[in-house]
Amino acid sequence: MTAAPAARASLSLAELAAWGERFGREANAPLVVAISGELGAGKTTLAKAICRGAGVTQEVTSPTFALVHEYEAPRFPVYHLDLYRLERPQELTNLAWEEIVNARALVLVEWPERAGTRLPREAVRLLLEHDPAHPDRRTLVTGR
Repeated sequence: MTAAPAARASLSLAELAAWGERFGREANAPLVVAISGELGAGKTTLAKAICRGAGVTQEVTSPTFALVHEYEAPRFPVYHLDLYRLERPQELTNLAWEEIVNARALVLVEWPERAGTRLPREAVRLLLEHDPAHPDRRTLVTGR
């Protein structure tokens, strides 16, 4: 995927899932995607949709406790990481971080701010926010 200017959209959860599936279909590895947002904003929902779009047929679950899940897809492997439980970026070494972000894979990272400066600069950044005026919608901000 090529870099695009930042964009903002208010989406229902169904629209967010459709957006994620489309993103997953269009993704080309290697690609690191940083998915930020507060608790309950829909990060895992979006990651699951991206996995579906990339062709993952396994059940995609939140890696909150395992921290890393790897899935097979037709074109490339997909890694789904949840860094919420990390206390400092140095802990990434125990997750094989360098190997994962340098693999020919689609890498989805929830709570990317926990990676600090170890998050690749070229990562695609997605931010999800609650829409206070519409609790059933999320604001998606995209950009690099």
